[in-house]
Amino acid sequence: MEKRISSLVDERQEELLRLLGDLVRFPTVSPPARNTAGVQKYIQDFLEQEKFETASWDVFSGDPNVIGIKKGTDGTLHNSLIINGHIDVAEVGDETEWTVPVFDLTTKDGFAYGRGTSDMKGAVAATLMAVKLVRELGVELKGDLQIQTVIGEEAGEAGTLSCMEKGYTADFALVVDGSDRQIHGQGGVITGWITIKSKEVFHDAMRMSMLHAGGNVKGASAIEKMMKVIAGLQDLERHWAVTKQYPGFAPGMNTINPAVIEGGRHAAFVADECRLWITVHFYPNETYQSVVNEIEDHLNHVAKADPWLRENPIQYRWGGKSMIEERGEIFPALEMNADHAAVQLLADCHEQTEKSPVVIGMSRTVTDAGWLGEAGIPTVIYGPGKLEEAHSVDEKISIDELLTFTKTLMLFIIEWCNMKK
Repeated sequence: MEKRISSLVDERQEELLRLLGDLVRFPTVSPPARNTAGVQKYIQDFLEQEKFETASWDVFSGDPNVIGIKKGTDGTLHNSLIINGHIDVAEVGDETEWTVPVFDLTTKDGFAYGRGTSDMKGAVAATLMAVKLVRELGVELKGDLQIQTVIGEEAGEAGTLSCMEKGYTADFALVVDGSDRQIHGQGGVITGWITIKSKEVFHDAMRMSMLHAGGNVKGASAIEKMMKVIAGLQDLERHWAVTKQYPGFAPGMNTINPAVIEGGRHAAFVADECRLWITVHFYPNETYQSVVNEIEDHLNHVAKADPWLRENPIQYRWGGKSMIEERGEIFPALEMNADHAAVQLLADCHEQTEKSPVVIGMSRTVTDAGWLGEAGIPTVIYGPGKLEEAHSVDEKISIDELLTFTKTLMLFIIEWCNMKK
């Protein structure tokens, strides 16, 4: 079977590249987003031609998810599979810096160039090609095969979460985001807003009478009080660096980044409000809820030591379903089980195709895989494309890598969906 697959994929290289070119031509840049309806209709039509039952719904106006399900002949007894990929791409920046057309596929020197080739329309094209060629081989799948093309990953939006909320599930899920064809779990990310707000507003001339200057007015600058919060976050970050660890991650991966600060009215006022936007990275064996609780507990103790902060409590707002709509995001962590039968089978399929063992480890970035894991679906990240190419100028993917991934994916689909539960 591996030889038949390899020969067929090689013969259809140009068709795969045409398919990728079709996907790249849709400028699904996020932000601004709300621009994926065209490419999702293309994918839905493709899946229906391949005898998938499809569904589509708007997660945000102009940004629909697409689900395609091919029912197996004996889905009760045999394994089901989700293959998940996002269809939005990163911002382009200054197009004059590109030496190739941004949204018109260019092939040269063994690479395919264009925005999204590596992150991650290359993987989506390979997935669509794989399911088409499995059907052409005449292989009958006993378990259900489900394709999810989702929106919003680039801006922390809830495309994959929306699939989970609608109850789509399977015995195993493969998120085909770029991992250089390594099998990955991942840490998690959550953003949060920390707000300090005074109960009273004071003119700048009142500063001399405030507590810090020895006066009797119980006022303070929210900006200066935020400096205590930032110092507290730095203390906690250092504490985490020496007290927490996880295999596959360098020490200190679990960071707290004070990314954006906003505050004050104008120069004639003492700042009565200050907002800090932080980005928190955490390990696969942690949840965003537990990490948030740690941060709040630590900062509330910092506040207890300050007379003014005791009277003007710190306010928190965590996460969100969109960096665009809510200025907040969550990517749950994914603690991978390397001994799971599907992971072992995927490793075997990789070795059959590539003639070398697969690397099993942890991603240096985050993907939608955590939402599938949080829904109770055993999940890994495995896809073509190098992290260095994601979001880059002259983004590209190796054509050989794309072909090899397609072969491995076909073999895995056939083996997993025909294996008894």
